[in-house]
Amino acid sequence: MDKTFQRFLKLGINLAPVGIEAREDNTAYFCTPKGACIFGWAGVDGIHYCFIRGFGNMIFAVSPMNAAPNYVHPIAENFETLLRLLLACGDAAALEQAWQWKEEDFNAFLAENPSTEEGEGILKEIVKKLKLSPMEHPWQYLHALQESFDYGKIKYTEDVIDPDSNVQAEVSAPEWKVYFDGNFWGHHGRARAGKEIPIGKGFDWAGRHWLIPAAYSCSKGLIVDFCMRVEAEAIRAFLKKWNLSEENDGIEHFTREEQMEMECDNPMCLQFIPQLTINGSKVRYSRGCAVSYNPCLPDGLVCEWEAKWVLEHYGLDAACGWVVYRYVFPWNRRPSELKTLSLALEEQPERIPGPHFKVRAPGDCFRFVHPISLTEYTLTVRELERQTLPENCFASDRFQFPTYCTVMSYTLSPKTSESITIGDADDGDQPIAVPSSERSFSPSATVDAACIGVIGGADGPTTVFFGGSQGALCTACSALRFEPDHNDVEWRITFHEKLFADFSVILR
Repeated sequence: MDKTFQRFLKLGINLAPVGIEAREDNTAYFCTPKGACIFGWAGVDGIHYCFIRGFGNMIFAVSPMNAAPNYVHPIAENFETLLRLLLACGDAAALEQAWQWKEEDFNAFLAENPSTEEGEGILKEIVKKLKLSPMEHPWQYLHALQESFDYGKIKYTEDVIDPDSNVQAEVSAPEWKVYFDGNFWGHHGRARAGKEIPIGKGFDWAGRHWLIPAAYSCSKGLIVDFCMRVEAEAIRAFLKKWNLSEENDGIEHFTREEQMEMECDNPMCLQFIPQLTINGSKVRYSRGCAVSYNPCLPDGLVCEWEAKWVLEHYGLDAACGWVVYRYVFPWNRRPSELKTLSLALEEQPERIPGPHFKVRAPGDCFRFVHPISLTEYTLTVRELERQTLPENCFASDRFQFPTYCTVMSYTLSPKTSESITIGDADDGDQPIAVPSSERSFSPSATVDAACIGVIGGADGPTTVFFGGSQGALCTACSALRFEPDHNDVEWRITFHEKLFADFSVILR
C-alpha cells in the first residue's frame, strides 16, 4: 500500500470538504475497473476515486456520467502527488474534469470555484501534518500524465468499452434497488434496500402529466419517485426558440437575463416542493435528486444511461421527455402500517428578469411595472454609498478577492406582498489566483469578520432584501470590484413568481 496513504489513514484527515468523501460501502459502478480499490467519492454523479491493481500507486478518477470511452482517467502518480494537487487546486473537482479542458479552461475553473473555508482548513492540516507543498503547475502535470497513459490497459468488470465497435453501445442496467442513503444507482451505509410500495397514480399539474409509479419504505423514511412527462413537441419548440444545438448548448453563450428566461421557458425545468401526509401526519422531504431523458437530443450528445434505465424499469414512453425526481422523506415516527398517503406540491418561484436602471444620488426615483400583476411601483433611493470589505474576510490565501462595492438603500411603493429583488446587472470582478510561491500554508488565525453575502446567488450579485411594504427599507449590494471608483452601477430588477397554483392529490 502507498506509504503516504497509510500515514494519511492513521492521521484520520477528512477530505470530504475538498471533494473526496470516504464511505463504508464502496459499491462499484458498471464502469469501475477490475481490481479497483475505491477510497473516496465526490458525492455527485457516482464519481469515485481509486487505486487499480496492476497500476502501482497511481490514482484514478471514475466518472460514470461521462460518455464512453471517457469513464476513467489517471489523476496522480501516487497519493502524495494527489494531496499536492489538492493543495494547488483546492478541490478534487478540477482534477476529475481536467482531461477535457485546455489550460485556460482549467485556470478559469479554479478562479471561479475557490475552496470553502472548511476546505482551506483541511489543506492547512495536510501541510502541517504531512509537510507537503502545492504542485507548482497542476494542469501541465495532469496533461502530461494523461497524454502518456495507455488507456487500453484498463480492464472492466463489464464490457463497457470495445474499440472495435460503437463506443456508445448501451450497457446493461444494474439491479434495481432503492436506498435511503443514496441516489438512483449508488448508495453508502449498511442499511437494506427499501421495500417497494406500488402507487401507479397519474395526474396533471403545471402543464405536464405526472406519474408516481411507486414509493419505497426504508428503515429511516419513505422514498417517492415523481415522473414528469414532457411532450417532444414542447422540447423541440424550446430548442428552436433558443437555437440550441450540439454546437450551441452551453449557457455561456447567453446573457444572464436570457438564462433566466430560458429557465422559465424550458419544459424540462420545474422546481417544486413536495410534502407528504402519511396517516394524517405531514412529512417534509430532506433531500432529492433527479435524472432526465430528452428524446430530441442527438444520440451520444449526453450520457443518459441512468435515465434510460429508469424509463425501462417503469415502462415510460421513450418518445416523450421525462424528468424523474426522487425525494426522501424521513419518518417523523415510523408507522406500523401505511394506511393513507396524500401529496401536496408547491412550485418554487421562477426568476423573471425585469428592467435595468441607474441612479446617481439619494432621492432619485425609478418607476416600473410588475409583469404578472401589472402593478406600477416606484423605487426611491434613500442612501447610496461605496463600501469596502476587509481584505481578510474571505479567509483564503489561494485567491485575491475584490472588496469594493456600492450599497443602495431604497423603498418601494405602493404596499406589496410580491417578491421583488434588486441586484447588479454586471457580474463584477472575478477573484484572481495567487501564485503558489506567494502563498502561506502555515496555520494562521482566521479573522472573525461578518461578511455580507453579496457575491453569490443563482442570478448573480445578490440583494439583501428587508420587507416589501410601503416605506420599509430595502438594501441592495452591487457586485464586488477591485477598483473603488466604480460609480456607475447598472441595477437589475428581478421578480420571483409562482406560475402555477399549489396542487394536492390522494395517493393511497
